[in-house]
Amino acid sequence: MTSLLLYSNCLMEHDIINGEKAPENSMQYMASVQNNKGQHVCGGFLITEDFVVSAAHCNDFTPTHVVLGNHNLKNGNHQKIKIKKKIIHENYQQLGLGNDIMLLEVIQLNERVQTIQLPRAEIHLEENQVCQVAGWGTTKTHGKSVDELMVVNVSVITSKNCEAQWPRLPANVICAGGYNTTKGFCQGDSGGPLLCDGLAVGVVSFNYKENCSYPNKPNIYTDISKYLQWIDGIVKSRKYDE
Repeated sequence: MTSLLLYSNCLMEHDIINGEKAPENSMQYMASVQNNKGQHVCGGFLITEDFVVSAAHCNDFTPTHVVLGNHNLKNGNHQKIKIKKKIIHENYQQLGLGNDIMLLEVIQLNERVQTIQLPRAEIHLEENQVCQVAGWGTTKTHGKSVDELMVVNVSVITSKNCEAQWPRLPANVICAGGYNTTKGFCQGDSGGPLLCDGLAVGVVSFNYKENCSYPNKPNIYTDISKYLQWIDGIVKSRKYDE
């Protein structure tokens, strides 16, 4: 139990470090997951007209709705959409132990938002392959969340190199950014997508302690390709219920 607690203290929810503002309307699938006070608590991304993907540990912040349709959260030209149902992966236990993925069923979308595609099968990313991560999180350690959606390029790290830095690395994850670089995510980015070749391949999960002054340990993402059957089953069951 002591070792587990020490490990948990090394984990943090996360925003974008050394990135730039996302071009206007370039990521209409991005969702700000918010609580009942209208505070941004996590990221997410729209994969169908009914479902947003986020991180399972984001449920700890009691999300009640998502905001879609605008990169600037202070701009009133967006949709505030109620979360109808939260579906956490059945094998998720806590942050850092894997299976950190959740589906948010939402209602009442309009035509202004877009969806992002997922991989169709299990993926194999190349070492140093350049991908992107986006979010509204902080831009420095212990900073404040930002109003403008930020995006940054991050390079993929091999499982071997990642496991050398994270000895108890959970299964079904992708490592990218943070390690040997000055770019990555920080507090407030959890649940957002890792984007490679136009596909959402990962979900922001955790980094090292509260320190976003990279480089340190690799940033960790849930590997979406390992959960395609789970996602597909939920989405299809929703359609059958209609």
